Amino acid sequence: MSSLALAVRDSSTMLRRNLLHARRYPSLTLNLLLTPIMLLLLFVYIFGDTMSAGIGGGGADRADYIAFLVPGLLLMTIGSTTIGTAVSVSNDMTEGIIARFRTMAIHRGAVLVGHVVGSVLRAVMSVVLVGAVAVAIGFRSTDATALEWLAAFGLLVLFATALTWIAVGMGLVSPNAEAAGNNAMPMILLPLLSSTFVPLDAMPGWFQPVAEYQPFTPAIETLRGLLLGTEIGNDAWLALGWCLGLAVLGYFWSTAKFARDPK
Repeated sequence: MSSLALAVRDSSTMLRRNLLHARRYPSLTLNLLLTPIMLLLLFVYIFGDTMSAGIGGGGADRADYIAFLVPGLLLMTIGSTTIGTAVSVSNDMTEGIIARFRTMAIHRGAVLVGHVVGSVLRAVMSVVLVGAVAVAIGFRSTDATALEWLAAFGLLVLFATALTWIAVGMGLVSPNAEAAGNNAMPMILLPLLSSTFVPLDAMPGWFQPVAEYQPFTPAIETLRGLLLGTEIGNDAWLALGWCLGLAVLGYFWSTAKFARDPK
């Protein structure tokens, strides 16, 4: 077999291993998935009327706020899912299985590829589940074309890939699973500090740069533009730049750390 065929075979094996672990131990994924669902229900049914009064010049209703909220929570779902990736990678590195893999005839990058592809698949499935809950409580995107839906899906997958590579790096540098979970907490905190819940212009002036100059806000605004028809402007290019930059950074960070880590 060629080296490429061996790499694909070994990566597929590691992907199956990763998915089997997720199926046997679903509690971590479910706990992380509950966060965006609970926030969705909380902000719609408890704060919905109050929050909707603050957008659209005060003339919005709860349905408008649901539409505003859902794109941000979809991206928060991706961030939550990748925390499980950091924990899983850290467990592999500290429990000795990687040392065993290093003694076997396995393509060196297959372990990381299995984690990344498995995490992206879980993130997509989690987004679908949160999206289904959003549709059930009233989210609608009637004006988006098929091309815009495809672009929105592509953005979600690209964003998930970028954050996953960063999470893999965090897992590799963490001494244990608890530290990995703590190191990956910005994946949940950054969406809370973005335009997920309120528009940028409704934030205090001193806080707006914090919300604006980070990866989640341009991705959220791009997703809103694709699904709801709002103005996208330069946010699409900023979101693409953040995704590619984080993916490249995470890839080289992770592969370099994995190559020299003796554990």
